[in-house]
Amino acid sequence: MSESVELDSVDWWILEELQNDATLPNRTLAERIGLAPSSCLQRVRRLREQGVITGSHIDVDPAATGLALEAVVAVNVRPHTRQIVDQFREFVMAQPETRSLLHVSGQADFLLHVAVAGTKHLQEFLVDKLASRTEVRNFTSSIVLEQLRTRALTAPKHLRPKRRRRT
Repeated sequence: MSESVELDSVDWWILEELQNDATLPNRTLAERIGLAPSSCLQRVRRLREQGVITGSHIDVDPAATGLALEAVVAVNVRPHTRQIVDQFREFVMAQPETRSLLHVSGQADFLLHVAVAGTKHLQEFLVDKLASRTEVRNFTSSIVLEQLRTRALTAPKHLRPKRRRRT
C-alpha cells in the first residue's frame, strides 16, 4: 500500500476531472481547474511521481464484446497461506474471464468478478477452472443484475474543491 500523500483542494479537483475523463488534454484540464497549463502539468506530474495517479484506463462494456453475463464469485481457499494466496491470485488473474479480484476478510477469502458469454460459459469457468483447483475449498456465485459505481474518488468534505466560475 502507498504512503498517504497530502493533497489540497486543487489536487483533488485535478483527480476528480481525470478520473471522469483520463483523456483530457492538459490545456482543457488547466482551463477547468483555473490554472496555467504549465502549473497544471506540474501538479499532474507530481501526483504521478507520488503514486497518487497510478495509471489511466478506458471502460469497456462487456456486453458489447459478447460477454453479456457478469458474476461475483466468493471463494474460500485452504490452507490460507501466503504461498497458496499468491498462487491462487496468479491463476485467477491469468484467466480471460477475470475482471477483478479482491482478497478480503470475512466469510470469503476472495471476491472474484468475472465476465462470460452466458450461463454455459459461467458453468465451464466454475466447474472446469475454479473447482479443479486443489486449494479451492468452496465457492458461491452470484449473477450481477446491475452495476452502479462512482466515476471518481472524491475529496473529504473539508478538501472539496471550490469551483471557479468559467468564463
